[in-house]
Amino acid sequence: MSVIDLRSDTVTQPTPAMLDAMTRADTGDDVYGEDPTVNRLETELAKRLGFAAALFVPTGTMSNLLGLMAHCERGDEYIVGQQAHTYKYEGGGAAVLGSIQPQPLEVQADGSLDLDQVAAAIKPDDFHFARTRLLALENTMQGKVLPLDYLARARQFTRDNGLQLHLDGARLYNAAVKLGVDAREITQYFDSVSVCLSKGLGAPVGSVLCGSSALIAKARRLRKMVGGGMRQAGLLAAAGLYALDHNVERLADDHANAQLLAEGLCEAGFSVEPVQTNMVYVQMGDRAEAIKAFAAERGIKLSAAARLRMVTHMDVNRAQIEQVVATFVEFSRK
Repeated sequence: MSVIDLRSDTVTQPTPAMLDAMTRADTGDDVYGEDPTVNRLETELAKRLGFAAALFVPTGTMSNLLGLMAHCERGDEYIVGQQAHTYKYEGGGAAVLGSIQPQPLEVQADGSLDLDQVAAAIKPDDFHFARTRLLALENTMQGKVLPLDYLARARQFTRDNGLQLHLDGARLYNAAVKLGVDAREITQYFDSVSVCLSKGLGAPVGSVLCGSSALIAKARRLRKMVGGGMRQAGLLAAAGLYALDHNVERLADDHANAQLLAEGLCEAGFSVEPVQTNMVYVQMGDRAEAIKAFAAERGIKLSAAARLRMVTHMDVNRAQIEQVVATFVEFSRK
């Protein structure tokens, strides 16, 4: 039985062509700055996204952490969404390792933060308060794409209020494909961007932090401090380069499969949230554990949550999506 894994788009396996690119990679010691493939990945992605410099790191969590710590000093504050990955799902690293206070706000239905609420959360210049330095957004946010006009308003807002603007762009390219624009049309509004290579793009590991030369120089020092220095990392960087060259446009297939899944579940009577990219949210209530077990018996891996998230990716095809829909239909008839 072939396994259909919808828990996340992090579960993809490298393709034979990607593995071939990895085995042929030129390598050196990246801590010394001597790995040519890492250097090429950093230079190429910085150029594509409109930044002066970039830094290759093992994980998106580290990339975001380094970005926050490069922007903020001890005792500073960043404003962030209550459900944002940097706040909720990264182990509290900004607070624990950076001594940066998070100020979480409720995320709006479209994935954005209300800029009026952000304005109200900015602390006065008073020693009683942490110093508000940074606004952090996420795109996509639970599969939702932030509109370009909102990003333009957020950029002007941060300039008017003396803040920096960071993007957790773990699924930046999903957002770009959905909007039908080059990713640079999104990143132009930010002071720093974290891009994950190991989600929809299909690389086995790695993220890249992009920003100014000064910010990346600081982040590089911090990377060493938190144990993120790698040696012959060109083997991994080659996978990232392959992903950027071959796996961006095909994200549209994942979006189409997510839409197919959502439509099938709606027709079967399930409550499904509107789909924009590669995430499908289904209200399962107290049936979450039951559907997880039922699906597992049929070779389908799901998370167990009342608001069940299913994520399409390059290792799930249309026929398998139809199989998943059939499984939910069968479950509903029990």
